[in-house]
Formats: sequence, structure tokens, C-alpha cells
Amino acid sequence: MNKYEHKSGGTDATPEAESPFGDAVNIELQDSIDLHHFQAKEIASVVEEYLAQCRQADLLEVRLIHGKGVGVQRNIIRSLLTKHPAVLSFQDAPAEAGSWGATIVTLRKHD
Repeated sequence: MNKYEHKSGGTDATPEAESPFGDAVNIELQDSIDLHHFQAKEIASVVEEYLAQCRQADLLEVRLIHGKGVGVQRNIIRSLLTKHPAVLSFQDAPAEAGSWGATIVTLRKHD
């Protein structure tokens, strides 16, 4: 089977994008995301997409888990949230939810 054929034997007009990572994994949207596994250069785009998906699903209060460390991820996130038009407010999470290692974000309702 070539990259234009479906398993059913049909063809597709456009080739599949070849990724060195294999197929995308769909993850159930939750009211928090753990950002520890992402590199600093990926954080802004991951958070932007996550916030957009949350708004579409009417999840308007979410928790971004960035860790305490030296604050690189936290600073990137806070800078993005300050300028983001969909963000009503943000603050450190309460102690039982990560304290300053996580940020609670309140989003505007999706139009």
C-alpha cells in the first residue's frame, strides 16, 4: 500500500503528512494540563491550543501545571496569559492544587 491508498483500497488526492512520530494521539480534554513534558520553546503553542480547546468545550477554569523549578515555564505562561484576549484572570493555584507550581486560569466564554 502506498501513502495515497487507504486501507480500504481507495485512494486519496493528497498524500499523508509523513511524521517521524507516527500517528497523533488523541487525549481526552481535562481541566488541567501538565506541561512538564514539553520544552520551553513548545510551551506557548501548547498553551494557546489547550486554551482554545477548553473554551470550545466550555471549560472556563483550568489549571496549567508548570512546576516550581527555576520558573522558566511559569514565566512563559504568565507572559502569554497577560496578553491573551480570552483570559479573564489568572493566579497561583491553591496549596492543595500545586501552589506556585501551577496557574489557575479563568477564560472568557467562547463566542
